[in-house]
Amino acid sequence: MLLRQLEYLTALAQEGHFGRAADACHVSQPALSAGIRKLETTLGVQVVQRGQRFEGFTPEGHQVLRWAQRVVAERQSLEQTLSNMRGALSGTLRIGAIPTALSIVSILTGPMQEQHPMVNFSLESMSSREIVARLNDFDIDVGMTYVDGEPLGGVRVIPLYRERYLFLTPADSPYAERDSISWAEAAGARLCLLLPVMQNRRILDGYFTDAGVEVRPVVETDTVSAVYAHVAAMGLASVIPHTWLHDFGIPPGLHAIPLPQPQRSFHVGLVLAGRGLESLLAERLVEIALSTDIRTQVDQDLKDLLARARSARHP
Repeated sequence: MLLRQLEYLTALAQEGHFGRAADACHVSQPALSAGIRKLETTLGVQVVQRGQRFEGFTPEGHQVLRWAQRVVAERQSLEQTLSNMRGALSGTLRIGAIPTALSIVSILTGPMQEQHPMVNFSLESMSSREIVARLNDFDIDVGMTYVDGEPLGGVRVIPLYRERYLFLTPADSPYAERDSISWAEAAGARLCLLLPVMQNRRILDGYFTDAGVEVRPVVETDTVSAVYAHVAAMGLASVIPHTWLHDFGIPPGLHAIPLPQPQRSFHVGLVLAGRGLESLLAERLVEIALSTDIRTQVDQDLKDLLARARSARHP
């Protein structure tokens, strides 16, 4: 049985389309289809449901796919190990991160690039649930998400920092001169928040509920950039994690006010599949994470930015 046939199968699962899977494997569509048929002949079972287009996998096919994903992942791990033994770790580290953590992934990827210049990175924005699913399907090597909130299943967890929150508002709003604000007061503002399907939003809704209030945002979105854009363009406010300030700071014309730390706050951290098959690239990222005090770094960013903003308002 050829490894190439297993790669065809995993590509078909990822793309959900014969033509796109063939493009991903750099072969013609007939060659890919022939390779999968040869795999079926070797195994003696039908793997793919066929019609005028790809219609999914048979029950037997799902079992074969899981095995194929494992074999392909092990092959990639072997290549990385051999590359490291030759003295130059290489390959592509695939990272899935929740949108609220995307802005600080560079705290880890930057040092890793310096140590291993031949390593490339593929970074995607995903929900916490998608991260776990993609880890289990070997589609990503490592995730960055909330690690002590909703159940994650059998993953390996490395906590990095505890999330804190700020009320972001235009500098000419009624709140702009305040140095503090309650969760109940924040709920009364015209807000732009992330979508309810996102875990950050579900966490915030829980805090508002604890304060005895309910929020009805004017704008809901799934990107950090859209939150900042609508706060500035429409004179809205938002509740943001303090880590957003690491890359974005406090944009001109906006003001950030710390919100009280809730009784229960949530850790963001790295998650790996936890099957003992972590790629060498993922393990290197974990080593960097364990030697980097992200919590102190982002907390200090917050203190410095708030101090400068307070000095600018009260010279």
